[in-house]
Amino acid sequence: LVVSFQAVFNSLIPDHVPDAFSPPHVAEPKCWDSLVEVIFGGLSRWDAEHFLFIAERGYVYEHNFAFFPLLPLSLRAVAATVFWPLGGLLNFRSRLLLSVVLINSVLFILNAVTLYSLGRLVLQDRRLAYYSSLLYCITPANVFMAAAYSESLFAFLAFGAMWLLEKGQALTSCFVFALATATRSNGIVSVGFLLYIQFQRCILQTKFLSYARISFQFVLSAAVGTAVVLLPFGLFQYYGYVTFCKPTMKPELISNALLELSEKKGYRVPDMTRDSPSWCFHQYPLLYSYIQDVYWNVGFLRYYKLRQVPNFLLALPVTVLGTAAAWQYCTANPWFCLQLGLIDGKQKEGSDKPASGFYSPKVFVYLVHATVLLAFGVFCMHIQVIVFFM
Repeated sequence: LVVSFQAVFNSLIPDHVPDAFSPPHVAEPKCWDSLVEVIFGGLSRWDAEHFLFIAERGYVYEHNFAFFPLLPLSLRAVAATVFWPLGGLLNFRSRLLLSVVLINSVLFILNAVTLYSLGRLVLQDRRLAYYSSLLYCITPANVFMAAAYSESLFAFLAFGAMWLLEKGQALTSCFVFALATATRSNGIVSVGFLLYIQFQRCILQTKFLSYARISFQFVLSAAVGTAVVLLPFGLFQYYGYVTFCKPTMKPELISNALLELSEKKGYRVPDMTRDSPSWCFHQYPLLYSYIQDVYWNVGFLRYYKLRQVPNFLLALPVTVLGTAAAWQYCTANPWFCLQLGLIDGKQKEGSDKPASGFYSPKVFVYLVHATVLLAFGVFCMHIQVIVFFM
């Protein structure tokens, strides 16, 4: 339904012309390219242009490194294999666009099923788990799940890793969380799930094992889990550092059309003949932080401007719902929350709240995760991103 709607409205409504990344399409058009663009072109707007560009040409510009590599690699693999027979009718970009539709459509269905399975474990309520999955399916933000964004892939990996963790498969969940980190930067927050659940299980084992043994097990599992989940982020930052701080490429190796765009927009390309960018000399040369600061102006309260009022209104429903959920859960059992949910999971005596459903003890860590993301989105990010970031 979302794919159909975007095709109709993309044809009927004129596009807004933003000052956004819009790379030249230099490939020679083929006979079916225009048809693919008419039907699926609405899925290639805004940040989608980055993912499609990276999948086609790699990390050419400095600010491309804000977008993590697992989705572009997946798109390129599907375009080069599944849609390879269409090479005589479609150029590579059109096949990438078809790959977007295939991958995200399949993942969207799997996400709903995985979220339902996760909901049954966490909520202990089949009906509520079903409604949660249903709401996931009909949220207005689902256009981002269909477009060439990394949301569908990230959600699939995050839901799957959480489900594995709830099933007690901590090691496997570490590797799935690592894949999520290779998809989006906020995958690094997943470390909190591993640390929390491992610590909670260690507390429950204190009745049977010595404190020294439990402490050793926790430190070891925490160190290994954290290293595995953060490894993709670290490797990607190192790749960016080598690309721009230790470049081996001359501009002549980049096409003229892409060089012209870099000169027009001020985009940096790897160039061994120029001085290294300033961020290379930082104590911690993180390209991702630099890009968010310089290219997107992401920072504490930087988005609080009068002209952004429409975007704050756009994000208001999600902000209100997230805040209300955290407030209701905490006020229902404040003592449990003050103890960080590390007690045995029983509700306070005399409480009329059930031990299953939204007030289930297992919900606590997920609510903390959502609240942290909400607070970060409200105060530090472009707030409209909350609509699909949450």
